[in-house]
Amino acid sequence: MRELTRPARLAPGARVAVVAPSGPVPEERLEAGLDVLRGWDLDPVVAPHVLDRHDAFDYLAGTDADRAADLESAWCDPAVDAVLCARGGYGVQRMIDLLDWEAMRAAGPKVFVGFSDITSLHEAFATRLGLATLHGPMAAGVDFLKNARAQDHLKATLFAPETVRTIASRGRALTGGRARGVLLGGCLALLAAELGTPYARLSAAGGLLCLEDVGEETYRLDRYLTQLLRAGWLDGVRGVLLGSWERCEPHDRVRALLADRLGGLGVPVAEEFGFGHCEGALTIPFGVAAELDADAGTVTLDAPALT
Repeated sequence: MRELTRPARLAPGARVAVVAPSGPVPEERLEAGLDVLRGWDLDPVVAPHVLDRHDAFDYLAGTDADRAADLESAWCDPAVDAVLCARGGYGVQRMIDLLDWEAMRAAGPKVFVGFSDITSLHEAFATRLGLATLHGPMAAGVDFLKNARAQDHLKATLFAPETVRTIASRGRALTGGRARGVLLGGCLALLAAELGTPYARLSAAGGLLCLEDVGEETYRLDRYLTQLLRAGWLDGVRGVLLGSWERCEPHDRVRALLADRLGGLGVPVAEEFGFGHCEGALTIPFGVAAELDADAGTVTLDAPALT
């Protein structure tokens, strides 16, 4: 797996577009997120349909066509330096085929941030644009708005990425050892759902795979992991970093399942790296080469997340 093109870091005054490719966005949370961004001396602009609601399906932030148009327009705007997702939820898979990837490729690299349902876009940005992206907190996310750790780590990644080259786990190794590879991954359910689509990688071979999820029963996590294993998608993976499993079953039960399904890979596996659906979620750059030391509980980037 090759490293991907890293976009440029942000500078004070940079224009950032906020889009909603998935679920509906509460206006008060959006306004609070914009205030945080302005406090960083950024110039946030809100895409036209961010506060929309779909007439028939209230779990979508407006129509598929409008959500796609917002993302594409923001990305192709030469005045925009970064595109930040407002929230996750569900909906990316409905709109992703409507994006003009040739136009987005021609627009050149820029910073892209999101997680959860945005996992599908991380995969697409990697396969279609060859671009490194940031798996990190979203502008209208509750955990982001109320947590200084999440804000500080994302801000450092955006403005001074050389200061956050090493990310430390708060947990332990499920399987010890060291491994080198390119970071990738995201929400486990979305990675399983992407299998067979034109936007998913053919496999995680050569990668350091980051996995997390939220609100899933253990048997469903088992199903997703087993699907990835049976499809051969995990063949050749170099190591695994585990993030949060918020609102899943007790962690001892989840940990046992993860050890059972991932232990046979014969690669280092380390848990509690603090990314995903959790308080104080850290920002992880996808598409950047790194070294995982599962015993020490660290992953160290070969180069800063942004140039």
